[in-house]
Amino acid sequence: MASIFTRIINGEIPCHKIAETPDYLAFLDVRPLAKGHTLVVPKLEIDYVFDMDDELLAGLMLFAKRVAKAVEATVTCQRIGVAVIGLEVPHTHIHLVPINKISDMTFGRPPLEIAADEMAALAAEIAAKLA
Repeated sequence: MASIFTRIINGEIPCHKIAETPDYLAFLDVRPLAKGHTLVVPKLEIDYVFDMDDELLAGLMLFAKRVAKAVEATVTCQRIGVAVIGLEVPHTHIHLVPINKISDMTFGRPPLEIAADEMAALAAEIAAKLA
């Protein structure tokens, strides 16, 4: 069965897309820890990040860097926290979370509730700042 991220990649489930290449997709997390919390995924469904071949993994990190810079240019924060946890969805993904303190990366906290129209506007603003 396809992961939820594969279903997003295939357009079966909508998302607030920030960036896309033939190999990768970045979109806002629907259960964000912070405004601008973004997920970066390879389009190839690979469960575990360290099972990715070196070229695909390197490309994912470079793509995530571009996206992180755009998020940081859009959302007020000290930096972008990065996490690869890998237990919640069986599809490699990188969390890019705007942070001001370490506790901002606590995944046990309740997610923020952000209206769909605000998420769409935020995604468009971040996308416009991609280098």
